[in-house]
Amino acid sequence: MIEVNLLPGGKKRQSRGSKFQLSLPSFGGRGGSKFDGWMIGSAATIVLALGAMSWMFFGARSTAAELEVAIEDAVRDSARYADLIQKTEGLRARRDSIGQKVAIIQQIDSDRYIWSHILDEVSRSLPEYTWLTQLVQVSAGDGFGVEFRIEGRAGNTIALTRFMEGLEASPFIRDVALITSEQIIETGEDGADREVHQFTLNARFDDPPTEMIETVPLFSAASGGEIIVP
Repeated sequence: MIEVNLLPGGKKRQSRGSKFQLSLPSFGGRGGSKFDGWMIGSAATIVLALGAMSWMFFGARSTAAELEVAIEDAVRDSARYADLIQKTEGLRARRDSIGQKVAIIQQIDSDRYIWSHILDEVSRSLPEYTWLTQLVQVSAGDGFGVEFRIEGRAGNTIALTRFMEGLEASPFIRDVALITSEQIIETGEDGADREVHQFTLNARFDDPPTEMIETVPLFSAASGGEIIVP
């Protein structure tokens, strides 16, 4: 039943069903200003925090991507350098092996010129009226040079003396010693007998001082190979 109050100043009776009322908080007015400021500040802080987290997240992803690219480049460079290092070590080992072989060849090659020098120096020192009957190696020298023996004939003692002095003056020959010397009668091609001096000499081949030897590079300067020029 609906009742209407017709009296002025009269209070309207509230119905029993309208005891609970719903009201929203006010963002204006004097009483709600502190609460409203706190709400706005909290919202701004949350927004800033979300922005910072987003920036850090995407920045970290970008940095991680750059690091992955750098790591991949480093791995490729490492593989390439490892291959170059392996090839370089192989070339060095090959160079060392070639150097050892060259040293052996040089040693053999240097010994090859020993008898060339001996024959050259003996023939250069041989005076007139002197001839040889035998030239043989006595010993390998064992580090003291090759020892050899000369047998021959001389027309007189002066020729024999000149021959020995010529051998001693050679830079390749030393320790010239007269082993035997005797006079014998030898029949010449014309059938005439002549008195000659039969002699036996011992001498030793030796490498001359370095300042007396001319050397030239065998290969490159890096290999250090040299040969003696006769």
